[in-house]
Amino acid sequence: MTGGGTGGHLFPAVATAQQFRAQMPETEVLFVGTKRKVDTRSLGAYGFTSESILCYGLKGKNPLELLKAVAVLPISYLQALKVLRRFRPDIIFGVGGYVTGPVVAAGKNLGIPVVIHEQNSVPGLANRKLGRIADRVCLSLPGSGEEFQAHKILYTGNPVRSNILELAGQSPVPRGERRTLLILGGSQGAQAVNRVVTETLCSFTDRDLEQLRVIHQTGDRDEEQVRKAYQQRGVTAEVASFFTEMHKIYARADLLITRAGATTLSEIAVLGKAAILIPYPYAADNHQEKNGHYYVSGGGAVQFCEKDLSTAQLGETILGLVHNEQKLVEMGTAMQRLAFPDAAERIVACCIAEIDKHRK
Repeated sequence: MTGGGTGGHLFPAVATAQQFRAQMPETEVLFVGTKRKVDTRSLGAYGFTSESILCYGLKGKNPLELLKAVAVLPISYLQALKVLRRFRPDIIFGVGGYVTGPVVAAGKNLGIPVVIHEQNSVPGLANRKLGRIADRVCLSLPGSGEEFQAHKILYTGNPVRSNILELAGQSPVPRGERRTLLILGGSQGAQAVNRVVTETLCSFTDRDLEQLRVIHQTGDRDEEQVRKAYQQRGVTAEVASFFTEMHKIYARADLLITRAGATTLSEIAVLGKAAILIPYPYAADNHQEKNGHYYVSGGGAVQFCEKDLSTAQLGETILGLVHNEQKLVEMGTAMQRLAFPDAAERIVACCIAEIDKHRK
């Protein structure tokens, strides 16, 4: 498995690795990624072995950073070769992110089959380039295949971690008198989302707040500030920079406010959770807004552009949903219709087929 840099890249790889082991318990898995905190922290929580190579991103960099990234590529490639020769994988599964490039290139030169997976509606730079040499390209969303050769494409959906799939099969937690609002800014937080949500909730009347519980993942920078604001206003809130056991957090949520990252969307779709989406405006090729359109058009979510969103508008939307049980249920049902709960199984089947093909 290779890729990473965000939870959105990493978690589909984790879900696929879990499915390999569920079907073939003797499967050995090695993640090759970066030393970024989100990679090491997440992989450690799931018990997978990982190695890192020296590598830097290319897209959106200033000339000096770009020169540094290009200069280190031969080192990245040699490090990837060393890892692959030692581990001797039957297949390489790439999930995007700049670290994928050297690993996939080294693997192809060693004759190892390669399957890549694109989570978003608009393919990232690494996957667009690697699609030319990959054996198969697995896609998550309809209409995202224009950059790839048609004969390589397989629509699989975005794989979801096993503990979240297990939660989807359980009876829903009964809603009490209070509704639980879950705010996610992504694995690295989102200051603009934190600010508008905190200001909105702190502007609610006491009566409105009495009917709400709040769970807020802030990222590292805003945790204390958000916690203090809620305490001063009397908002019943559980605030943390990062939640590792997301299945337990999701189980308690009635409504989400979140960025429109592909992995989060696929997880809440499987769980049938209604959502208010605020796409990250600087995402490459505006892919988050395009991700969100799929779920909005299917009736499972509402979406706002960050620059246009006011506290009054967000507050009206939150209260309009938490006070409307039927609407929450309808949106949750619509989200579930848009889900791909068997995505990991489809990807594993694709990988096994490529392994068999290369062995013949």
